[in-house]
Amino acid sequence: MKLHLVIGLLMTVCACGSAQVREYRVKVTGEYPHDTGAYTQGLFFHDGTLYETTGQWGESSLRKVEVESGKVLEKKDFGKKYFVEGSVVFGGELYVLTWTNKLCFRHNPETLTYRSTLGYPREGWGLTTDGKQLIASDGSAYLYFMDAELRTRRKVKVTLDGRPIRLLNELEYIDGKIWANVYTSDLVVIINPADGKVTATVDCSGLLPARLRTERTDVLNGIAVDKDGKIYLTGKYWPRMYRVELVKK
Repeated sequence: MKLHLVIGLLMTVCACGSAQVREYRVKVTGEYPHDTGAYTQGLFFHDGTLYETTGQWGESSLRKVEVESGKVLEKKDFGKKYFVEGSVVFGGELYVLTWTNKLCFRHNPETLTYRSTLGYPREGWGLTTDGKQLIASDGSAYLYFMDAELRTRRKVKVTLDGRPIRLLNELEYIDGKIWANVYTSDLVVIINPADGKVTATVDCSGLLPARLRTERTDVLNGIAVDKDGKIYLTGKYWPRMYRVELVKK
């Protein structure tokens, strides 16, 4: 999740998989410009608008983005002491996590103006909502289900064929399941929120072609679904965002 953070990815996805775990790859159905200065942490749609939060010390921001052009329509920068992470709108508030500051900022989703600050009990990584509660990751194998004041109501361990999946990062709630990037990999896992079991894996390798990569290009990160159910993926400092469909492997 962090540009210079080196963490071993302690998981292996068996090529044969499980009879109960579906395996997909992605098919690109749309390609759009993406700001190569955006170290993407949170990505989501709200009321037809694409929102993005970007990280790194001195680079963190909250944005509204035009999908077709990649143009930043509105932007709020954060102070150099903040490393911004996942974000989502819930209950009329736009929540923005920080990585290690143990703070969460709430903003007006229409104007991006600051409203309030809440304490946060763990590292901030990904954030999404099912419309009833907030759902967060912290880089471990756990997902945390919280109320509007960030009080944890329950947590689940995410497992694939019984093995915990660590480094869960950016999150998106799609059709009753939680989609999560697995940091440092090209893998997205689809999780049953009731028990934490991975019901499907999505192989995104090769999504950004080698010809578009530079020394600065970082990992896959950023999942968003629009009001029509179309899914978008991007990455940290990527020059492209892609609309994709799932295809069975």
